[in-house]
Amino acid sequence: QVQLVESGGGSVQAGGSLRLSCAATGYTYSMGWFRQAPGKEREGIAFIDRGRSPTYADSVKGRFTISKDNAKNTLYLQMNSLKPEDTAMYYCAHGPYGSRSASDFGSWGQGTQVTVSS
Repeated sequence: QVQLVESGGGSVQAGGSLRLSCAATGYTYSMGWFRQAPGKEREGIAFIDRGRSPTYADSVKGRFTISKDNAKNTLYLQMNSLKPEDTAMYYCAHGPYGSRSASDFGSWGQGTQVTVSS
């Protein structure tokens, strides 16, 4: 039911910042950001549920911030102090309340590429 479209990816130098956006249609409960680098498994990096505080993977905690504008039905990921190891395809996702594993999420965006040069 929920449809998602990501935007905001691009190429930046190490130490730079990007903000990703995810426009959603339909009522959202649990939303998250995932990333996948070539040859690697999809990694959950940030999550937010209605009425709860966001949670983050250790790899991005303190550098990335997930937020949601319910009036605009849009999810954001502010990425600061970017590192080359952050290079990946980034996806937003939606699922039932409390979703955390990739298999929990039923709706996915098409992905947006983030490349960080050293």
